[in-house]
Amino acid sequence: MLKIQTVKFIPAMLAALYLSGIPAVSAQEKIGLNRTVLLEKKLELPSPNIDAKVIRVAFPFGFKTPWHTHEGPGPRYIVKGSLKVVEHGKATTYSAGEIFWETGELMSVENVGDDAAELIIFELAPNK
Repeated sequence: MLKIQTVKFIPAMLAALYLSGIPAVSAQEKIGLNRTVLLEKKLELPSPNIDAKVIRVAFPFGFKTPWHTHEGPGPRYIVKGSLKVVEHGKATTYSAGEIFWETGELMSVENVGDDAAELIIFELAPNK
């Protein structure tokens, strides 16, 4: 059985890493944070008390919702797939990584992609 002497092994490995040119990162170095505003919307809420919800919706291939409303407006984020959103008589197709503002008013959504689609709803509804 081969035994590695830990006392000799660790300094040897550290020396090898140092000589290999791999940069060391100290715990005190700060990693750059990239912050991007995806959507900004200024609005007046109907109530100072809001019921904020984050909802994940999975749309099977080819699925189309009936006309419907939501309890409140808010941003919507497409996680995967492509969704055609019809609101106020205007149809817009959004794909994975895109974000849009929904009013919460009468609308319809259809999965127009080649596979299942997912949507995250950030809903700002008056507290009941």
